[in-house]
Amino acid sequence: MIETPRGMSVEILNRVELKDAYAEPLLDAFLSAHYLPNIHDRRLLTELVYGTLRMKGHLDWLIGEYYRGDFPFLNSTVKNILRTGLYQLIYTSRIPVFAVVDEAVKLAKSLHPGSEALVNALLRNYLRKKGKLICPQKEKDPLEHISVLHSHPKWLVKRWLESFGVEGTIALCRANNETPPVALRVNRLKVTREKAIDELKEEGIEARKTVFSPDGLVIVGNVPSLRKADSFIKGHIQVQDEASQMIARLAAPRPGERILDTCAGTGVKTTHLAELMENKGKILAIDINEKKLLALQKLAERLGIGIVETRVGDATAGMGSSLYNSFDRILVDAPCSGLGTLKRNPEIKWRLAPGDIKAFAELQGKILGSAVLCLKEGGVIVYSVCTVMQEENEGVIEAFLRQHRDFHILPPSGSIDCRLIDERGFFRTSPDRHGTDGFFAAVMVRKG
Repeated sequence: MIETPRGMSVEILNRVELKDAYAEPLLDAFLSAHYLPNIHDRRLLTELVYGTLRMKGHLDWLIGEYYRGDFPFLNSTVKNILRTGLYQLIYTSRIPVFAVVDEAVKLAKSLHPGSEALVNALLRNYLRKKGKLICPQKEKDPLEHISVLHSHPKWLVKRWLESFGVEGTIALCRANNETPPVALRVNRLKVTREKAIDELKEEGIEARKTVFSPDGLVIVGNVPSLRKADSFIKGHIQVQDEASQMIARLAAPRPGERILDTCAGTGVKTTHLAELMENKGKILAIDINEKKLLALQKLAERLGIGIVETRVGDATAGMGSSLYNSFDRILVDAPCSGLGTLKRNPEIKWRLAPGDIKAFAELQGKILGSAVLCLKEGGVIVYSVCTVMQEENEGVIEAFLRQHRDFHILPPSGSIDCRLIDERGFFRTSPDRHGTDGFFAAVMVRKG
């Protein structure tokens, strides 16, 4: 591995492409290893990785216009050298053109000897003909136009055109390609939002209150690693998108209640439930991944939470008859396509296939149907997913309600901003309208 921002970005992009790895943990690992002590190099690495993944569709279209060979069969390392090189030429202004080309050629020579002539020729060809290539026109071919210019796969753009129209799809795709804000959840067991803002300011980090979440903050400007901040170490704050913070609020748990979290993962929402319960009562957190539950336990310890019990289990296979009719509230934060989180996880859009959406919807329905067996009469269940796809959202709920006549939609509590509730009573956020991740949630009550 070449320990420069450009060399490391190619290494990360190769792992994302060839091993189905995720960019965020890889980037965190590389940055934590202190390969790049210079803050500008660290920011460049981050921008190259996320920027290239967001704009990969547009970059690949450009490469395809200039490359005379069979692009799909081009070596992945060479592809990613070309992608990162083009990204710098198109989307950055502070790096001299000659430096971009020179560094790309050096990378090609080191990482894939024999490809340096191709890399040099293609990048220089782009510079000579820059501005002469004409993208597909919106009026003539909106599908091709949006897919190429706004860098999203055609199948997904086609689906969104059917749901949101041309302008709505463009707005969503543009928002997906923006850098997301760094949002924090304040741990109200330990501090107020005002106190957390003051603590962060003392550490040189400026933050403001979130618009929708009463528990959230947004970092203003660039920030060093939050995990090294004293506020983070003490458990006063937790990184969490603003829309995600609203899911525990939708559940509206009360101190002393018994809560089931069926797909708890690493426990970001689980611990928020505990905070809203004033750390009184009981939460059973179930997940199929034992490593995630270990991370949940560490998170709960850092946040000062002691009411969470963890259990490894498959939420699709039933929770066991001993848990039937025993919980006041249940959270089903189901596995999903993640297409509401493309700002943070741009690799998802290049990894999914059309059939995956239907498969996720079937899985979500199974988990929801299994979870409700554990709910008391009069109890509340919250179904949530971080996606904007109709099949995974209202489609799952409609199918569930047809099969479970003893449930109905419950209007969310007054702590939820009415702008986030649609005419059917569903919670819905969108990257283009709200500046958050795209979430969907339904609150349902079991009739007594």
